[in-house]
Amino acid sequence: MSERLPLFPLNTVLFPDGRLPLRIFEARYMDMVTRCMREGSSFGVCLIAAGQEVGEAALPHEVGTEARIESWDMAEPGVLSIMVRGARRFRVVDHEVEHDGLLNGEVVWLDEPPVQPVPEAQAEILPLLRVLAAEAGDRMPPPHHFEDAAWVGARYAELLPIPALARQRLLELDDVQSRLEIMQQFLRQHGLLGKA
Repeated sequence: MSERLPLFPLNTVLFPDGRLPLRIFEARYMDMVTRCMREGSSFGVCLIAAGQEVGEAALPHEVGTEARIESWDMAEPGVLSIMVRGARRFRVVDHEVEHDGLLNGEVVWLDEPPVQPVPEAQAEILPLLRVLAAEAGDRMPPPHHFEDAAWVGARYAELLPIPALARQRLLELDDVQSRLEIMQQFLRQHGLLGKA
């Protein structure tokens, strides 16, 4: 079953349980966020496949993540600062541009794998993530789920200095272990394992 979901195409990738600060100033997104806060609803964050963040509606990648607003602030007139947390992944099966330029998607929710521990073969990547989580502070607030392989893979995908398109490919991966193996290989290649 598909659902309607307003889409926010960005030059970044949001992962389930990840946090993302956003500055909202365009009228179409201000209206969207206001409606979400009023109704307790959510919107979708998708990496831009073609186009820009500002101006005409950008073409999104098919797989994105539902964003739920955790907090907001308006420190300067006309600019709304919000913090969102990623929830479920979805696939865009169709989309249309509303009269105000907002992109509305027809989405199907993707099945998430059950919680599974980090396999012993990838356990060496955990100490470094524990250090990074401690240093990140408010950017990665508790609860931390080091016992969950999907959570571990997603946090590394957010933290590592990789291109946005590589992050998108990691978001699209349904195989949690493959994501961990890719992270492990990256950390090894850059000499980052065994230092925590």
